[in-house]
Amino acid sequence: MLPPVYRLLHENAAVRALLGDSPTRVFGAGTAPQDTTKPYVVWTLITGVPENSLSDLPTHDRMPVQLDCWAVKEADVRVLATAVRDALEPHAHMTGVLLSEREAETKLYRLALQFDFWVAR
Repeated sequence: MLPPVYRLLHENAAVRALLGDSPTRVFGAGTAPQDTTKPYVVWTLITGVPENSLSDLPTHDRMPVQLDCWAVKEADVRVLATAVRDALEPHAHMTGVLLSEREAETKLYRLALQFDFWVAR
């Protein structure tokens, strides 16, 4: 089972206001098509770690997820990252802001966030 990143972002009004109602501007598997309308979000499952115990099988898996927010303007990527953070924090632990950069080839701004989800088995 994957963390509910896609569903949580699409259910959030602030994120929808920035990305539109189209589900095509949130992408999994760490990639987006080259001609995607900006801004957009790409998310990647980093790993899945069972929450083991000595007495029972795991009931949950910890799943760290990286979300990369992309926009043409630096101010826009900050607004998008804030909306993404606010949408996910009630459901996962934010563990870091990984980077903030302007990508050399595309000239797009990227702000990367990391969250840990605990997903029931």
